[in-house]
Amino acid sequence: MGAVVVDPGTLTSALEPEQALDRASMHLANALLGNCADAGGLEVLLGGLRLRFVTASAVSVTGAEGIVTLNGSELPLNKAVRVAPGSVLEVGPALFGIRYYVAVPGGIPPQAEPLRAGGALTFGRPNSQTYPDMQQPPRRALHPERPVVARVFRGPQTPDFGADSWLRLTTEPWILSPESDRAGARLVGRPLEAAPTPARQPQPLRTGSVLLPPSGLPVIALAGHPATAKSPVIALVRDEDLDLLGQARPGQMVHLLGTGEAPRPIRTAGAQP
Repeated sequence: MGAVVVDPGTLTSALEPEQALDRASMHLANALLGNCADAGGLEVLLGGLRLRFVTASAVSVTGAEGIVTLNGSELPLNKAVRVAPGSVLEVGPALFGIRYYVAVPGGIPPQAEPLRAGGALTFGRPNSQTYPDMQQPPRRALHPERPVVARVFRGPQTPDFGADSWLRLTTEPWILSPESDRAGARLVGRPLEAAPTPARQPQPLRTGSVLLPPSGLPVIALAGHPATAKSPVIALVRDEDLDLLGQARPGQMVHLLGTGEAPRPIRTAGAQP
């Protein structure tokens, strides 16, 4: 055993890196401890997590910014810190961004269900007892009052829509809906005109696809999206910009910036919602 969950907070999940909504933060948390790139870790929504370490270990916390403490003393973010047995890690409310990422040496195996109070976490075998000296500027979390800018490319069904729909999608402001979840970032604003096409059969869905359902309000497929969808894909979000959407708060403004550059490979379906 590595740690006991005293309080899981709002929602804490043990995930593989590709299931994280902010992969860059998960990868950084692992890199700070010398973990393999595919080591699992914790995604903590909004904060509230309390862990009691049973064995000596280390920890790194990245992603959202807020007050994180170890035995009551503030823990520096984006840094590997050694932890003694019996120590208690407390993750305070997220002030910037909404998802923290917690890593330990050897990683934490993914779990199908969110963490529960009293549950046990088993740590993997560490690669080393020393940690890399990473000389890089810390990642800064999103400011909740500033818009998120995500670059998009034309999608496979873009020609099915009028030029006005693409122009409005990429120039008008959108707001992240409170109904957003790990499956999709739902945007609200002035509805776009739906494509005048017959009912479609479900098609394979890729992470980053911008779907346009009959409501005319775009939905961006995130890591927890289903494997297929019927709605046409009007655009694709640039892969590295998906991490920004994973840290956006409900009510935050989102700008989709159209670009003609060739997209990088897009992630395939992750965990089911």
